[in-house]
Amino acid sequence: MSERDAAVRVIRELRGRDHVAYLAGGCVRDMLLGFEPKDFDVATDARPEQILTYFRKTASVGAAFGVVLVRDFGATIEVATFRSDGAYSDARRPDDIEYSTPEMDAQRRDFTINALFLDPEEDRVIDFVDGQRDVTARVLRAVGDPDQRLQEDHLRALRAVRFAARYGLSIEEGTREAIRRHAIELRGVSIERIGEEMRRMLLHPSRARACVIIDELGLDDAIFGDEVSFESAVMERLGQRVTYGLALGALALCRGHGIDADPTNICARYRVRLDLSNADRDALGAILGMVTRMHADWERMGVAEKRRLSGREHAPDALLLYAAWCSARGSDAANAIASEMNAWYDSEEGACPPPLIDGGDLISMGVEPGPLFREVLDRVYDAQLEGRVQDRDAAVKMARSVSEEPG
Repeated sequence: MSERDAAVRVIRELRGRDHVAYLAGGCVRDMLLGFEPKDFDVATDARPEQILTYFRKTASVGAAFGVVLVRDFGATIEVATFRSDGAYSDARRPDDIEYSTPEMDAQRRDFTINALFLDPEEDRVIDFVDGQRDVTARVLRAVGDPDQRLQEDHLRALRAVRFAARYGLSIEEGTREAIRRHAIELRGVSIERIGEEMRRMLLHPSRARACVIIDELGLDDAIFGDEVSFESAVMERLGQRVTYGLALGALALCRGHGIDADPTNICARYRVRLDLSNADRDALGAILGMVTRMHADWERMGVAEKRRLSGREHAPDALLLYAAWCSARGSDAANAIASEMNAWYDSEEGACPPPLIDGGDLISMGVEPGPLFREVLDRVYDAQLEGRVQDRDAAVKMARSVSEEPG
């Protein structure tokens, strides 16, 4: 059973017990805008304690906010009771809620396109906020007073950016100006929440548009701790699907991080500002470092050094980023590098094949572990990568010769 079918089954079960129930929120928005919904949520006048008795497989994940997960029909469906929210003293969650009506539930939501309900059996939209008008006009508008909506949860400024970029919407002027007025308040939002929003934006094909909107609305200082001009050309040339490390690298270059600059500072800044994991930070540093080497050193590098770089974990992403950077400047400098690297990737042995000999082989030759140990292995492996050593016997012979060199 599909997730939509499971949600409809939940709605039928609730209606069979004389409750009001609709599809709600993001799935309605996505369907009306012509996108495939990722989740199907249900809103109802049934109370959480009732929902828990109506279905067999349930979990109370948001009992304080009237949310129950229902798994009776395969997919996990989030079922929320219609509610009104109290004050948001922490600028994130309401201090208290009150169960209410569909109309009042719509009025407490962030944007009109997210405040729509759908009766799936009659295929009828229930609209208390003129959200259908904004869907048709492809406009993002706050529900009610935009200043109040942003004061309730400062992260809504970034959510507005994400929705506008992802769905190709223009932000209504009153909402846009309110975001500008409240931009500095985004500093009070936890880095975990900001980091998650940025990750979602940067991993989506609309990433360049999202970053442009961030710049236009003056949110960059609150997010990154500085204000710089965002140049989108590099990011626009990335593919549809990218790794987070590649997206972060493009962000750094688009925000003025020089291609020859040491990535240490930018990695440290993004680690804190975007709540990067160590793995994300290391991927960003590796990609920027390799891009710098491709730009400054590639023509001077020997074959072995080039193949070692090409075999590193994030090298394909670094090549994609360098190619985007060159393309944005009308340069074809990345083409020759791509030709060499792709030839190695496509070869049977790959860019960095397994070494023909290892430390165990050196020990069996009587070479004692120490500085000479690593030098011998590196020189033999370089010869292997350059084609000067092509089998194990030749590798062993070279290792003996190198280990016996004077000094």
